[in-house]
Amino acid sequence: MAISTIPSNLAQDQQIWHSLKQAIAKSSGFKRWQKENKLEINIDDQVKQYLRSTLEALAY
Repeated sequence: MAISTIPSNLAQDQQIWHSLKQAIAKSSGFKRWQKENKLEINIDDQVKQYLRSTLEALAY
């Protein structure tokens, strides 16, 4: 198992994720995706699914 040399600051990481999640949730692209997919899951999981599908689309 690899040992990370980057110090972890969990509180800061959580704050960054919260801010990023809010920005994504307000975006028109996310709102359009949300209407198309109509998922019955929490916003955290919706944003993760949106990011995953967006990255998969970009990979093509």
